[in-house]
Amino acid sequence: MALHKGAGDDRRLSISPFMGAADPLGTMKLAPPLHRLGAGPVAADTAYQLIHDELMLDGNARLNLATFVTTSMEAQATRLMTECLDKNMIDKDEYPQTAELERRCVAILADLWHAPDPDSAVGCSTTGSSEACMLAGLALKRRWMRRNADRYSAGARPNLVMGGNVQVCWEKFCNFWEVEARTAPMEGERFHLDAEQAVALCDENTIGVVGVLGSTFDGSYEPIAEICAALDGFQQRTGLDIPVHVDGASGGMVAPFLDPELVWDFRLPRVASINSSGHKYGLVYPGVGWALWRDQEALPEELVFRVNYLGGEMPTFALNFSRPGAEVVAQYYVFLRLGRDGFRAVQGACREVATYLSGAIGRLGGFRLLTRGDQLPVFAFTTTDDVPFDVFDVSRRLRERGWQVPAYTFPPNRTDLSVLRVVCRNGFSQDLADLLLTDLTRIMPELRRQPGPLKELGIPARSGFHH
Repeated sequence: MALHKGAGDDRRLSISPFMGAADPLGTMKLAPPLHRLGAGPVAADTAYQLIHDELMLDGNARLNLATFVTTSMEAQATRLMTECLDKNMIDKDEYPQTAELERRCVAILADLWHAPDPDSAVGCSTTGSSEACMLAGLALKRRWMRRNADRYSAGARPNLVMGGNVQVCWEKFCNFWEVEARTAPMEGERFHLDAEQAVALCDENTIGVVGVLGSTFDGSYEPIAEICAALDGFQQRTGLDIPVHVDGASGGMVAPFLDPELVWDFRLPRVASINSSGHKYGLVYPGVGWALWRDQEALPEELVFRVNYLGGEMPTFALNFSRPGAEVVAQYYVFLRLGRDGFRAVQGACREVATYLSGAIGRLGGFRLLTRGDQLPVFAFTTTDDVPFDVFDVSRRLRERGWQVPAYTFPPNRTDLSVLRVVCRNGFSQDLADLLLTDLTRIMPELRRQPGPLKELGIPARSGFHH
């Protein structure tokens, strides 16, 4: 739901005479209002051109190095999505084959993430990782409520343990579903949750610990196996069995192919659920996500609804009801199209670009790398103390050439640290990386001639951190 206020002005759209092929002068008389319905219809081509022209003011998605979201797909995938635009994912009976493709995707992910028995793993598609995280959090809370029914009814408040680097959807979950967010702040050069911090925040009211496989702040993996091992020790000492949810929004589609030896998934018995974004490194246009539970026990049955499917019942677990099926079809296309070797090649190329570009930036001088893109194909860097500019100045200057490189400040307790972050997605080639590097090199002499960071000269910093 868009949280925008209605406009109070009476501006109108002006129309060029060349938009009306049959009657250019008549078309010129049209002046549809911007913020209210017009009195009558506008020709389809005219409506298209008006909106098309306004959208040219948007940034170029391919040059948006802030977003993790897929910005390009093959023409065949786009064609499939166009053919499925009218399919409602919730209508399992009307669109049984779309439902079947969703089931196949869940089975593929269960196998990819080493579910003990892929046939008994439970999963579903969502509108993205945010919804998937909400569903996983609900399952954690409901399982805790079952085990602590008396204490919960007496007023015990559940809590969820996570690092300060989590995506905002986890804060929303805690807010919406009345769970205390126990957040481990960043300290020194530790920019995400570690095992010691996780255990220190746990108690009898902890519904789970969230481990992030690929932090949006710097692209690093949290040590999921170490966190699980520490919680094993915690259970031996206290008897408290605390499950782990892995937020693999990006890393869940990267680590299985580039880091197969890394143990982070259902191979760890303490991992109860995993989510990932199909529309990030799953290589699908937005929006589609995935939520999987290791088995039926991990997802309380009372949260699952039953819908009619081919004369029988099909379980569904979602916050949304109606939603498009096109992205699910596109996800299956990508799985079918690439296979393991194809995914390994695509994600490997992204990592090669990330490590190449981070290394080149590190050699420019004036910058300090926090990460190098050797986990997620994402890296963060900041300016050194001896230069008269800051990360916001760099972001502002790169924007002049069309590059959207976000500059942002880290959360507590490292609000003193501001960084630039580069997301290397499929489609961001080494050629484009070289063009970015050329532009960055070109502006460096001008930045070095500044008397100081622009925010110190009264020009406010413009943050660009999204996704």
